[in-house]
Amino acid sequence: MPLSVDSDLTGLPRDAQSILNLAAKSLFDVFAHASEGMLLVDRSGCVVWINDQYRRYLPALGFASEQDFVGQPVGEVIQNTQMQRVLETGKPILIDLLTNKAGTFVVSRFPLRDDAGQVIGALGVVLFDQAQSNLQPFLAKFSLMQRELDEARDALAVQRRAGLGLRQARHSFASFIGASAPVVALKRQARRAAQSSSPVLLLGETGTGKELLAHAIHAASPRAKGPLVSVNIAAVPETLLEAEFFGVAPGAYTGADRKGRDGKFRLADGGTLFLDEIGDMPLALQAKLLRALQEGEIEPLGSNRLVPVDARVIAATSRDLPKLVQAGQFREDLFYRLNVLPLRVPPLRERAGDIPALLEVLAEDLALRSDLPHPEFSAQAVALLSAQHWRGNVRELRNVIEQLLLRSETGVIDVSEVDWVLRESGLSQISPVPTDVGMRSLKGELVEAEDTTLQPLSQQVQALERSAVAKALALTGGNKVAAAKMLGVSRAKLYQRLA
Repeated sequence: MPLSVDSDLTGLPRDAQSILNLAAKSLFDVFAHASEGMLLVDRSGCVVWINDQYRRYLPALGFASEQDFVGQPVGEVIQNTQMQRVLETGKPILIDLLTNKAGTFVVSRFPLRDDAGQVIGALGVVLFDQAQSNLQPFLAKFSLMQRELDEARDALAVQRRAGLGLRQARHSFASFIGASAPVVALKRQARRAAQSSSPVLLLGETGTGKELLAHAIHAASPRAKGPLVSVNIAAVPETLLEAEFFGVAPGAYTGADRKGRDGKFRLADGGTLFLDEIGDMPLALQAKLLRALQEGEIEPLGSNRLVPVDARVIAATSRDLPKLVQAGQFREDLFYRLNVLPLRVPPLRERAGDIPALLEVLAEDLALRSDLPHPEFSAQAVALLSAQHWRGNVRELRNVIEQLLLRSETGVIDVSEVDWVLRESGLSQISPVPTDVGMRSLKGELVEAEDTTLQPLSQQVQALERSAVAKALALTGGNKVAAAKMLGVSRAKLYQRLA
């Protein structure tokens, strides 16, 4: 029987001992049939048994059969397991959250002892998994937080490696700030794309964070330990692009390096090549890029020898590639080759709910760089910034925050300072409020921003507040609790504004 009674109970009367033995067996049977899965490990930490429920997790853990799983060290077949800790300490872990390839689970772990009290193994019980409806929101939130934490740790490791002179991704998915629906969907798609070796095409306006996302995809991919090489095609003169991409053979032309020079494809071998502003690539070079993607080989400038390369390509553009194809400015076959995994990075105005979090992160980063105290934004200032159109997206928002940080004398940024910086910079432009989302006040009337051109500042602020509240209600589908949270004010304060 897997569970045994502790040795200090052996002095009990025979009937009591029998009851305890029966209780141990009954408890084991209850776990075996009522839990979501069970496994046993021996004294050395090897898996010796799993029940029928546990077998359904094997494919997600990467095992085709039970024979491949049983007999292996538990730490090698189950990520983040604490079974070895139970074996070493002899202490149970009654309730714990476990996240691995198969999902997120509520688990218990118990040491197993012989009659002499020595630990001879451990029992692991899966109490609930992520599919359990009553715990799904909690487990899903924990799973997301754990993944973000792991990515942040990976990012720190990347920074340490970068300090040693190694080229690695500077950002992870945790660096892409936002919890709005468009960002959550984008991260989910990007994580899935990271596991593929196919090209990824990032589409979006300038300043939305396409390069940051490319770094995150590389960092989450099987190529994370390889190099990440970036090329901004728009920043390289057309006459140098071919040499920049494919390298130069020794003595290829007058003034060429005698030893030759590796191009970006060779430098990215075994890793990822990020091609920014792919829409600006000259037609003559597009054919060579297509060959490199299809055949996995390049021909350095001035050479007649093909060189094999293994680089995963992530391309990005702010231009409309289908229109460029129609105009004959971009090869159709190259477009289809790159457009295997397209990801649209949403503009900031489509995820205004992320602006408060972005303000916190960007302001802290800028304050640290400038050796200034971290600023605090008033609720009205946050509302005004959230209501802007942001033509330059996150890059434009960062610029405005930097100006506010340098101009602020008190460390507290109010709405008048924000309004002044926006107008002085020529950026003040309230984002249009959608009229098809059912955005209404408590009285059922549509809230609209007034013309503030020649009004006193107090009236302008009131109008901007109304516009920000209306936009928040639109983005949250009329949910006033969520709208108040988005605006950084209490629910009571929101009701005052609506009144």
